[in-house]
Amino acid sequence: MLSRLKNLNSIQFTFILAIYYVCVLNIPLFQIIKQGVDKQADVNMVFIATMPLFLLFALSFIFSVFSVKYLAKPFFILLTLISSSVFFAAFQYGVVFDYGMIENTVQTNQSEATTYLNWASVLNFAVTGVLPSLLIYKANIEYKPFSKELLHKVLFMLSMLAGIVVIGLFYYQNYVSFGRNNDIIKRYIIPTYFIGSAVKYIELNYLQKPLEYTKLGLDAKNTTEKTKPNLVVLVVGETARAANYSYYGYDKPTNAYTKKQDIIAFQDTYSCGTATAVSLPCMFSRMDHNNYDSRREMAQDNVIDVLDHAGIQLEWLDNDSGCKGVCQNVEHLVIDHNSDPKLCNGEFCYDQVLINELDKRLKTIERKDTLLVLHIIGSHGPTYYLRYPEQHRRFVPDCQRSDIQNCTHEELVNTYDNTILYTDYIVSQVVNKLQGESEQFDTAMLYISDHGESLGEHGMYLHGTPYSFAPGEQIKVPLLAWISSGFAEQNRLDLTCLSKEAAKGGFSHDNLFDSLLGLMNVKTSIYRPNSDIFLGCRT
Repeated sequence: MLSRLKNLNSIQFTFILAIYYVCVLNIPLFQIIKQGVDKQADVNMVFIATMPLFLLFALSFIFSVFSVKYLAKPFFILLTLISSSVFFAAFQYGVVFDYGMIENTVQTNQSEATTYLNWASVLNFAVTGVLPSLLIYKANIEYKPFSKELLHKVLFMLSMLAGIVVIGLFYYQNYVSFGRNNDIIKRYIIPTYFIGSAVKYIELNYLQKPLEYTKLGLDAKNTTEKTKPNLVVLVVGETARAANYSYYGYDKPTNAYTKKQDIIAFQDTYSCGTATAVSLPCMFSRMDHNNYDSRREMAQDNVIDVLDHAGIQLEWLDNDSGCKGVCQNVEHLVIDHNSDPKLCNGEFCYDQVLINELDKRLKTIERKDTLLVLHIIGSHGPTYYLRYPEQHRRFVPDCQRSDIQNCTHEELVNTYDNTILYTDYIVSQVVNKLQGESEQFDTAMLYISDHGESLGEHGMYLHGTPYSFAPGEQIKVPLLAWISSGFAEQNRLDLTCLSKEAAKGGFSHDNLFDSLLGLMNVKTSIYRPNSDIFLGCRT
């Protein structure tokens, strides 16, 4: 124990700390390495054995830069506390803290953050974070006079560098080949990767000069030529994956409420990202998944703004973590978590509160073309059991806890399926409300999820995996539509054709921008017909 070591110099302190990071906090890294080894037929095990040494030499070299008097203890205490949390997320859920996850973490509100607090996370933080930090604080580190301290540090760093060079001389090709075939490995290195991601986030969002804001679609015009206005409700889901929808072949009745409402399910729909902070702004932006840039997105109009330019009546109602800037220029409401004692607990509300708010809007909105967006909390984890009331607890036994990795797979899936079923109930309620407005409006409903979720497949939980490595469970999402006969007739939509086109698949968040413009009969120079999922079925 560091606190019991006498005459501990800065070199010893650095090396012991590096050993701790390699042997404990980088366990998730070596799990990923093992997966890579298992996939290869012929592996040089001596090369694999050099990996912990390589990491030890590298971390020792890097840590030496910060192992200076007055800086070492506060720096490494803070680093270890943060690394402990990153370790737990990687070890228990397979989460990678890349730029997108850093962005998502920064935008997480207090209510969301508390869902990750449980006995497992607290115990991990105490054992792998607080305890080592306490030992660092109590460690008796003796520093030599400046010149000797500097000389010893330089010699130590050179020896660590020499170790890296020697390993590289013998196994450079092995590292290059193994790294190329398992690129995700570098993302699990603690603490270097998450620190690099955090630095990138800070640089792009706080240090760079903001881009000049660009207005898009100022030529947008509503071309509707009929007396009865259109009313479209867009339900944006949270963390719903297509794999657990009956509409996509799932063997449990998770769409029991909407199955009699002539829902059109668009097959093979992919999200723009694997976290809300990316997917939500991306799906409403002019950019596609392949060229999406959050900094540029924040500095230009999205499809909500373009619809506003065209005179469409708009409002965003939010029961999740906010609209991530999408609705900043139009009327919007974030549900107060204390607004309804029957539906809210002070930290979260059931999505029924949005149906109640929808009722209010339907009584007061003007009789003009309207788009209402409902951002539901849906299947937000890991506290899935808090997303549905007791009367909607259909699939049991379920997982009534937030440390989902300690539930059985059956319990976890049942809990998640209950959230999907409750979301289906909410969507069916939206359809019922719109059917009741048929005398005043031609009505339609769209539902799309922001991203999917992992439920233990491949050892992964939750979401946020870098897109290039993300499993299908995190990027394949449901896209549903309900269109009244009046809306179809007046807007020249062939529903039989649309059902056939939906069954072909091949859709994504990239389609939303132009599909909303097309559905609301808005013409603008930035409209791309090929991305409008409804265009091919307009008569």
